[in-house]
Amino acid sequence: MIKYLLRRFVGWMLMIVVATNVTYFLAWGFLDPRSNYVGRRPPLSYDEVTQLLEPRNLSDSVPLVQRWWGWFSDILFRWDWGVSAVGESVNSQVAYRMWISAELVLGATILTTILGIALGVYTASRQYKLADRIGQATSVVTMNINIVVAALGIVLLAIGFNDLVGARVFFVTGSHSQDISGFFPVLLDVLQHLTLPTLALVLVGYAQYHLLQRTLLLDNINADYVRTARAKGLTKQKAIRKHALRTSLIPVATQVAFTIPAIFTGAILTERIFGWNGMGRYFLDTIGKNDIHGVVAVAAFGALLTAIGAILSDIAIVVLDPRVRVS
Repeated sequence: MIKYLLRRFVGWMLMIVVATNVTYFLAWGFLDPRSNYVGRRPPLSYDEVTQLLEPRNLSDSVPLVQRWWGWFSDILFRWDWGVSAVGESVNSQVAYRMWISAELVLGATILTTILGIALGVYTASRQYKLADRIGQATSVVTMNINIVVAALGIVLLAIGFNDLVGARVFFVTGSHSQDISGFFPVLLDVLQHLTLPTLALVLVGYAQYHLLQRTLLLDNINADYVRTARAKGLTKQKAIRKHALRTSLIPVATQVAFTIPAIFTGAILTERIFGWNGMGRYFLDTIGKNDIHGVVAVAAFGALLTAIGAILSDIAIVVLDPRVRVS
């Protein structure tokens, strides 16, 4: 298994390198760092802008291949992803923002997955009963709610709750407060900031896992091997837990693993609404500021998360399916 995972890892790393370099050339085809200086007062001449961009390896007066090699060699030999057109370090921005996104996304992903799978198992074992119908109807409604609507609704409820109790229990914007020290005060502050955006992501995200898990589990409940297990004396719940659930979890685990990169860089609206300076917001900022190095770094980060998701998917399949372990 270790050799298999190593081969997969090396293959994904090669694909990341290729995808990142292709993104670099595509970014130069659509973005223009020079446009950041248009409309300055006093205006800057062409040569003055060139003098600002050349040290940052962002001047179109330098041949593209030469720009690419300067950028690529800095990554290879110094792990320096460059600077933006206004001089911000891409390394420092990504290093700061990825942990902010991780704080938001990982917790929401775990809660979304647990809630979705639990509801899928619960409703599948009570097919067509009242609990199943209510669960399906609720999931259909929540999965069609736009994240903006969900976030704004949760914000309004939180503001009303804060006014009702006469204290700021939930923070509507920001990822943390300033000048907070001590383990428990910091932990409480993080939870106060984290609760609302997490609820928004869980509300609109759990339904996909609920409905998928329910459908897969219903298919496996009626399979011959589950019927055989029940014929040997297992109760319905034990047959589901020991046999049907393990098989039906494989596609769900694969989907969760591959959803992580999309959630990480795709929580753009959530970060905007709640004022979190994470990777999603940084992605929008880099495009708006014609930050070629930043755009490529975000693309490479997303590709790396995709590779991690693929490897996690392989591990989950090996753990859940004994046939794969044998092969």
